[in-house]
Amino acid sequence: MRNNKHYLLLLLPLTITVDKTVMLSNDENSPRCQVHLKLLQATAENGDCAQIINETLMSRLLNKSGERDLQTAAEKFAEDYTNSYKNTMLPLYNQDRADTTKKAWYEYHYVIEASTQQGTANTLTYLATIDYYEGGAHGINQLITFNFDTATGKQMTLADIFAPGYESQLKNTLLKALKSKTGLNSMNELKDAGYLYSMDIFPSENFILNDETITFVYNPYEIAPYEVGSIELIITYSEVSQILSPSFKH
Repeated sequence: MRNNKHYLLLLLPLTITVDKTVMLSNDENSPRCQVHLKLLQATAENGDCAQIINETLMSRLLNKSGERDLQTAAEKFAEDYTNSYKNTMLPLYNQDRADTTKKAWYEYHYVIEASTQQGTANTLTYLATIDYYEGGAHGINQLITFNFDTATGKQMTLADIFAPGYESQLKNTLLKALKSKTGLNSMNELKDAGYLYSMDIFPSENFILNDETITFVYNPYEIAPYEVGSIELIITYSEVSQILSPSFKH
């Protein structure tokens, strides 16, 4: 049943926002580092389930474990990130200060925007879009996904969805989906186009559960060059019915 109590509670989480900007130097036109975090926190009405979810988000998204709540973790992340920026980049900027063409190299930002959606009848999907620039030719854009069991708060993994020994068949199914998506019919054609150039296809733990499908999300550089962007491969449960775990319900 899609409108279960656990989902209805988790569908209305607490939105927390952290914005922090620091200037790299005392110059009027100094480069700056901007951090913007808009996260969703499971609420106290969910009891232990909420704490498990929030601990996962603190650890996986912010590399902060054991904080009182996601708000505190987000504030500490912003503080640590901007402090690191200033301590690391100021000596380098001082060497380049006279060259105005290099200012853009020091304009850092880190942005997370989160949303939720219902996955299967018993799961909630948490989507975190991350955009950051830390120098170099371009920024990085990623989609990080979490699928939470709404009864326990546990993050679902592929081992919770598929039976032991699933890897080989799932890889073949994903490779078929990639060929279909790109219109490329062989490994040589894929490699010539930059796909799987130095790696094999793999079942990513970055996935989205839905009623009838599971979407595997590959961020830039994971299976293709940066310019290709993110790649989403959609697999129906019927395609992999033989390797689904008997305990997985969708």
